[in-house]
Amino acid sequence: MTGLTPYLHLPGTAREALTFYRDVFGGNLEIGTFAAMGRSDGPGDAVGHGMLQGPVTLFASDTGWGEVPFAPLGIMFALLGTAEPEVLERWFAELAEGGCVVDPLQKRAWGDHDGQVRDRFGVLWLIGYQG
Repeated sequence: MTGLTPYLHLPGTAREALTFYRDVFGGNLEIGTFAAMGRSDGPGDAVGHGMLQGPVTLFASDTGWGEVPFAPLGIMFALLGTAEPEVLERWFAELAEGGCVVDPLQKRAWGDHDGQVRDRFGVLWLIGYQG
């Protein structure tokens, strides 16, 4: 594996988030529960480790008791030129469902297209492409 892979620690929403991201981006999703991983620091059916592998790779888990969940402040995930323009436009629209468009995906003065969307889990995405 190469590159940076985001790993989100979520407050009991990891399964929902990973399923949502799989539906948006595609790919293969594997989820292991706290119980299956031998963890006793949270509910047995909570996500101990989840992995989405595909065009976008993400890891996520639910927080255990006493752990601090992901707080999406001062960070965004950039998907600039990572797929064909039509795919990036579809991802933008699907991420906006249940979330909000911060800056519409549009052509910029310098000729490229980009925009920002915050999804229903609070993750801010910068999506764009050239030309």
